[in-house]
Amino acid sequence: MAADDGVASYGPGGRGFYGAVTVSERGQIVIPAQARRDLGIAPGDKLLVLGDPEQGLALMSIQHLMRTLKGSSALLEQIQQHVQGGTDAADPEGR
Repeated sequence: MAADDGVASYGPGGRGFYGAVTVSERGQIVIPAQARRDLGIAPGDKLLVLGDPEQGLALMSIQHLMRTLKGSSALLEQIQQHVQGGTDAADPEGR
């Protein structure tokens, strides 16, 4: 269950590699301290566990998801207005 105490490696866009963790018999893992610091994860925070059969697991904070959904809902509203208005994106005058 203990995390690797190595130093984090950072790639494009600030993406980090924080080492490897071991899953306990109860299915628990420890998120490395540097990852918690970098990502602002504090005790009591809720994380979503997302899975993809080909890519594996990902963790996301609920706050991040809510910010993403707010941006997505604004975009969806703009698209719906565009579709209902019947204008062409290449010709906003509708010609």
